[in-house]
Amino acid sequence: MAKINPLMALPPVLFLGLAGLFMFGMGREDAEQLPSAQIGRVAPSIEAVTPLADLTPLTDDMLRDGGVKLVNYWASWCAPCRAEHPQLEALADQGVTIYGINYKDEATNAVKFLGELGDPFDAVAQDEPGRTALEWGLYGVPETYVVDAEGRIRFRFAGPITVSVMENQILPEIAKASE
Repeated sequence: MAKINPLMALPPVLFLGLAGLFMFGMGREDAEQLPSAQIGRVAPSIEAVTPLADLTPLTDDMLRDGGVKLVNYWASWCAPCRAEHPQLEALADQGVTIYGINYKDEATNAVKFLGELGDPFDAVAQDEPGRTALEWGLYGVPETYVVDAEGRIRFRFAGPITVSVMENQILPEIAKASE
């Protein structure tokens, strides 16, 4: 009688494991939204960021000074960042405090970007090495966080903010964080 090699069971077991993971992922409430371990936690320190040119520098105290605010990671080389920019300006026009963190970008390009499209940010910082972004759990740019008055991250949106996202997700999350 031929002996069956136990390694022959490995491919079906791996397949079933992957299939289970895929089914779990598809069954999430919002399968499009990437999870964040930072939700409900105090926003990570931004003391490692540097000022961007002569723009108002973002400080760690600003994240914890009371009031709801948005933290938006962006870059001049990022096409979706350019696409979401009008929505950031609309939010700023509505009185929403928005802090911008320029991600892995050259300062001259970042300043040029804001000069061309407008500056919706109350304060800006530069995270050229990307260390602060790692602490925040950044997947990529653009990415926007709603931070409450106590400095806790209440919501994260990965991707460009469209009019629909602004109206159906960002503004309601800002309202919830204000309660």
